[in-house]
Amino acid sequence: MQQTAATQPEVRGKPTLKFPRLRRWLHCLGPGLITGAADDDPSGIATFSIAGARFGFSTLWFALFSFPLMAAVQMMCARLGIASGEGLGGVLRRYYPRWLLWGACSLLLGANIVNIGADLAGMSDATEMMTGIKTPFWAVLYAVFIVASLLWLKYEFIVRMFKWLTLVLFSYVAAAFFAHPHIFTLLRFTFLPKLQWSGEYWTTLVGLLGTTISPYLFFWQAAQEVEEERAIGHNTWRSRRGATPKELDAARTDVITGMFFSNLIVYFITATTAATLHLHGQTNITTARQAAEALRPLAGNGAYWLFGLGLIGTGMLAVPVLAGSSAYAIAEGATWRASLDRKPRGAPKFYAVMAISLMLGLALEAMGINSVKMLFWAAVANGVLAPPLIVVLVLATSNVKIMGNSVNPPVLRWLGWLTAALMALAAIAMFITLK
Repeated sequence: MQQTAATQPEVRGKPTLKFPRLRRWLHCLGPGLITGAADDDPSGIATFSIAGARFGFSTLWFALFSFPLMAAVQMMCARLGIASGEGLGGVLRRYYPRWLLWGACSLLLGANIVNIGADLAGMSDATEMMTGIKTPFWAVLYAVFIVASLLWLKYEFIVRMFKWLTLVLFSYVAAAFFAHPHIFTLLRFTFLPKLQWSGEYWTTLVGLLGTTISPYLFFWQAAQEVEEERAIGHNTWRSRRGATPKELDAARTDVITGMFFSNLIVYFITATTAATLHLHGQTNITTARQAAEALRPLAGNGAYWLFGLGLIGTGMLAVPVLAGSSAYAIAEGATWRASLDRKPRGAPKFYAVMAISLMLGLALEAMGINSVKMLFWAAVANGVLAPPLIVVLVLATSNVKIMGNSVNPPVLRWLGWLTAALMALAAIAMFITLK
């Protein structure tokens, strides 16, 4: 059912005309901004740091290259949630074979648990580095705090908290200035890509792709668009179906802002570690703590503290998104009640999946697996698994039966196919070059 402006109690993302342009732009920001910031989680920070330390400035071009691809994929996810009235899990259940739904959910859950464990380890290592209190204490504290927040805080407060947490990513912009990279070197490597034919390079590139274009973000973005619809009174699937041009315009502004912000942080983290660790021969970092501590004598206390605080802040944003994306996917597939706006007794299975994901991630962290290696290989796994899911996403958002009048415009469709093809080719190159 196509909604009209007259039938909607409020058009999401459209402020009244008395708002100035800046306020109107800020009003549009929501799921896209949070998704973009959550993408730069400790897994991403570790991967970008490894790339900068190993290959210097030669991977700076990646942030410019990945922006349109990432924006196109997340825009399709946003359009899917708005136009279909349900998340990606619900769309897979309603229109696709069960094996595809539960195969995707199983892979997503496994990858997310690894990511949660690695993110908790990265956050705890950074906190130990700054306080001297051992990692296990912080890991348990962070896991309990995140579970409690998701269980008892209202959805509006959680969203507001997430928006404020995105500001912590600017610490990496500041850290780059402490590193004093040469501006002409930055420009040269940004606009003149330098590829290397080696297993290490292609593995790193697949990791970069996997941590910026991650399957868990597909499920989260679409589910949060549905939550936004619920927040303005569209509580049934039929009332949420259909999208107005104003809604799609607001979602585009939100997604482009979030993805630009995300890739900007990718750029500055790579530049920081390239200008410090790589140029001083420290090319083999093995822990998140080592990456931050190595900056101290090279870029000063400011970069050290900013890098560490960024790890903690991004983890606080990303871990709930990881657990939430798993819960949304499984609950939508199983037709359970799924909403952060409901209290736990109103959606017990949904919240149970989140809590179990966090506890399993905490158990992984307690096993003492090297956090950066776990983070990095989780990113590589995402880079291998994302292409088939992107293919499904392109097909779904090009289907009139699912999207109505809001099917993909040609540019989104072709960017989606290009993204899936490039990620698949990068994975093939990685397997060919690995020895």
